[in-house]
Amino acid sequence: MTVRKSPQVGTPAGMRVLNQRAVLDRLRRGGPATRPQIAKDTGLSKPTVGQALLDLEQHRLVRPIGRTTAGPGRSAMVYEVNPAAGHVLGVDIGRQRIRVAVADLAGSVIARVDERNRCRTAGALVRTVRDLAVRTVSDAGLSLAEMVVKVVGTPGVPRDRTLLHAPNLPGWERPGLLDELETLLGPDLVVENDANLAAVGERAYGAARGVDVFVCVTVGTGIGMGIVVDGRLFRGANGAAGEVGYLPYPSDVDGAARGRLESAVAAESVVALARSRGLGSVKSARDVFALARGGDARALDVVRDEAERLAFVVASVAAVIDPELVVLGGGIGSNTDLLGPPLAEALARLTPLAPRIVAGELGDGAVLSGAVAIGLAAARDLVFDRRGEVTL
Repeated sequence: MTVRKSPQVGTPAGMRVLNQRAVLDRLRRGGPATRPQIAKDTGLSKPTVGQALLDLEQHRLVRPIGRTTAGPGRSAMVYEVNPAAGHVLGVDIGRQRIRVAVADLAGSVIARVDERNRCRTAGALVRTVRDLAVRTVSDAGLSLAEMVVKVVGTPGVPRDRTLLHAPNLPGWERPGLLDELETLLGPDLVVENDANLAAVGERAYGAARGVDVFVCVTVGTGIGMGIVVDGRLFRGANGAAGEVGYLPYPSDVDGAARGRLESAVAAESVVALARSRGLGSVKSARDVFALARGGDARALDVVRDEAERLAFVVASVAAVIDPELVVLGGGIGSNTDLLGPPLAEALARLTPLAPRIVAGELGDGAVLSGAVAIGLAAARDLVFDRRGEVTL
């Protein structure tokens, strides 16, 4: 039987826990340090820091990495957070590709797998995700059971153990799917919208570092948007904030299932526009942008049309959220060298509210980076909380 003890704050045991957390937080924020440095930064006494370090080292949450001689006198031991104290699994499920990564508590990716998504059913996709996860953790010399937190990024809105609004993955909205995914991947599973994770990734490691109010618009097979307000993800009342594919847009397409705007700006639309202009040989949006980059006038016209449609999205978002920054990503959105100038021109005609627009820095790794970032935030707390588990 496993019992988790939670000492009360104010008791000696409770104070000991608070001291351990203060020391651990200092090492996480400020990097490796000696006992005197930690004492200075935290305001704790050197004996208190020494006891906290001893406790944390016993629980394998910190480790000594050498000694330093910063001046006259005896050398001091340098401590750092032990990156091997726990690991997280990140998964990015896309219509075209599935990406999986394992990271340690320092945020270093120690194994990664990137495979084409060839699945035609939801059941096959769940099994493939599980197989790739097992393969990735095995490459890291670990097992699924050793993952402290698992974070899966996917199109759609997780709600009441079901995914909604995920038409680009066949069968992905069926009841019970998330339970099946958790059964195969194990407990402590977090499922999050992929555009939300892209926003988290860009704020943690990419183009939105230090920005507290911004949106990340991903355009590829579909369109999605992650919204960050006051440095935190904004999901809305039902988790559907950012589902901009359902914005009203002049179109003959029925928007009930997929959304009028998504039907107008996503990859299939770009290909259809290109073929209507005589580029019958193109097979993907990537082909269209490659032709445009090479100077093809018809492809450049398609890019201009796409930019004007994206300007509608940015103008709508700017009027409601007033973001400091708009980060563009995804297979289409990342082509800001081509989309940027006509997008700026179209915005100038639509609205005086023109936020700064930049390309995402993380490319096709944005969702996976966000999954790892969210996983690390949760795992760091969990490994600390579990350090006091005792077996009776």
